[in-house]
Amino acid sequence: MEAVLEQVEQLPALLAVSRSALVRDWDALTLDRALEWGRYFQHLHDRFRTRPRLREALGRRLRRGQPSPLLGFPHLGRCPQLLGLALLENRALPPAACRRLIRGLLQPAGAEAGPEPRSLALLARRKAASRLLALPSGPPRTPEGMAPQLRTEAQLLLSRLREEVQEAEPAGEAAGRLRWLSGVLEELPQPRAFEVVAAALLLLLRPGSDAEQAGDRGRDGKSLDRNQASATGDEGVAGLLLSWLLGNLERFSAFCLFLPGSLLVSLAGHYSQLSRPYLDLLTGWGSRLLYDPLQGRWVKSCLDKAELSWEELRERFTCLCQGSALLRGQTQAALKLLKARDGDFTVCGLSVWTDLQMEVEEYLRKEAKR
Repeated sequence: MEAVLEQVEQLPALLAVSRSALVRDWDALTLDRALEWGRYFQHLHDRFRTRPRLREALGRRLRRGQPSPLLGFPHLGRCPQLLGLALLENRALPPAACRRLIRGLLQPAGAEAGPEPRSLALLARRKAASRLLALPSGPPRTPEGMAPQLRTEAQLLLSRLREEVQEAEPAGEAAGRLRWLSGVLEELPQPRAFEVVAAALLLLLRPGSDAEQAGDRGRDGKSLDRNQASATGDEGVAGLLLSWLLGNLERFSAFCLFLPGSLLVSLAGHYSQLSRPYLDLLTGWGSRLLYDPLQGRWVKSCLDKAELSWEELRERFTCLCQGSALLRGQTQAALKLLKARDGDFTVCGLSVWTDLQMEVEEYLRKEAKR
């Protein structure tokens, strides 16, 4: 077993070499040997995936020599694809070795181990999809109104995260999965990453209707078990996305600035982990507004800072008060407490929280009369 562990420890180096200029010296024999190692690592994954102790040992050894532990046990099962894609994108690979690589990838799926096709066509489709999904779309509003490209990219991310949650070792893998997710999302421009995460969280709100689950429950117990397993997996996926958002205050602030208030209220209404941090963020922004007596209005203390204006802050609090009963209660209680801490004034212009509470309540009264 120690020999197997030592071999697995070499996977990061193999992938690093396949992306480097060293491949310019590769001949057909060297290429075949590298591809054979990829298939061997895939075989190890298939052999040990149902044995938790050995999975954990392999994953731990795989991460040993990495400066940033982005690779884990699940990557062994995708080693042929990872290696093939790295070599296809490496222009240093000699033409003869490249032709050999393409011929190897074009082998029929039945000629290779594993249930999934490992062909060049699959890699090409994934590459083409990544190019297509780079097109701009704008923030998602609802699952139904989501742009097709954004929906597809969010679905791909969810599919990949579900694999990570299902296959990852139980011991200490949460941090590894979070590092992997951070690495993926950091490759996207920040506004695009926020769009994808918001879209993924929206899609998780409707993995299957209650009617569908009730129908499955009536058909057989196995369907019920599958639904329960799926729900548990989606909880883990949502937890990863929320951990990525809330793990960095600057990132979460940018996320909340970028997305419209109505969408944030929808997310906060379904994901309770978001409601309090979002309310705290709005409180911090509001506390930095200053009253300008010449203009008769609240203004930003630093115009160059990316924070909300008075009008935007009022709109965000109004949206929260129009959300679920829980959100509305939290928001109104917070405004009342902030107003009291600020002196409990009833005159405009002395406390931002007095003015905000008065305007929000006036707006809600008007809406109630309609």
